[in-house]
Amino acid sequence: MVSKKDQYFERFVTLVIPAYKAEKFIEKNLRSIVSVLDKIRYPYEVICVVDGKVDKTYENAKKYAKKYPDKVKVTGYLTNLGKGHAVRFGMAKARGDIVGFIDAGVDINPNGISMLLEHFEWYDADITVGSKRHPASKVEYSWQRRVVSIVYQLMVRFFFGVRVKDTQVGLKFFRREVLEQVLPRVLVKEFAFDIELLSVSHYLGYKKIFEAPVEIKIDFSGSTIISKGFANTVFKMLWDTAAVFYRLKILHYYDSKNRKNWITPKYLTLNSKQ
Repeated sequence: MVSKKDQYFERFVTLVIPAYKAEKFIEKNLRSIVSVLDKIRYPYEVICVVDGKVDKTYENAKKYAKKYPDKVKVTGYLTNLGKGHAVRFGMAKARGDIVGFIDAGVDINPNGISMLLEHFEWYDADITVGSKRHPASKVEYSWQRRVVSIVYQLMVRFFFGVRVKDTQVGLKFFRREVLEQVLPRVLVKEFAFDIELLSVSHYLGYKKIFEAPVEIKIDFSGSTIISKGFANTVFKMLWDTAAVFYRLKILHYYDSKNRKNWITPKYLTLNSKQ
């Protein structure tokens, strides 16, 4: 009989990396992530999804992937469709028992991957999330982003009941079973993708959601908030979050009885391994 502890060592991890306009750093980023994954206790695969082939991100990622053909896969599509779409696109191709994603940038120290996976095992979690407000986290980011983050998390806790202090860090892991149930239901492509995943998971009964420390150094000048405009970004985030609340609490769109109304394309659905 296989013990519960031994079962963790049999698990397979998939890490999805959504990438957009990352030609300058994608090879370095992949190298750092693979060096961390090589030290974990699980076998793994990396799926890099290029969210719009508008520069040499795809070519540069493929160049690196040739060194690790059994571990690193690169895929993508021509038009930029948003981080949420890219993550789901990669997750739909995942073989892992534990499936996660990390943003393709230099903000998040990839060593946090190991920490999230350790929390996954220790707590027998449904989901683990990187959290800027974990007491052990090391974070450098602007006061503007800090204020927005605090206000947003208070709103998330009040309206969705998801009791974590930070839902927005681009590093998360999910049990495959959770994603098999949640991915066919989600709609948001960009600003509220993380909270839609977490709130629908929580709504469906997957409430073992635990935060883990991360190390983040955010260059605010290059962030989405600056590139797309502070007010516009905040408005879009609040609008998309309100839409998730409306579907969840008013329309009950995510309920199984409304399956016929779910409009997620089949190629974005993670199929069961059973």
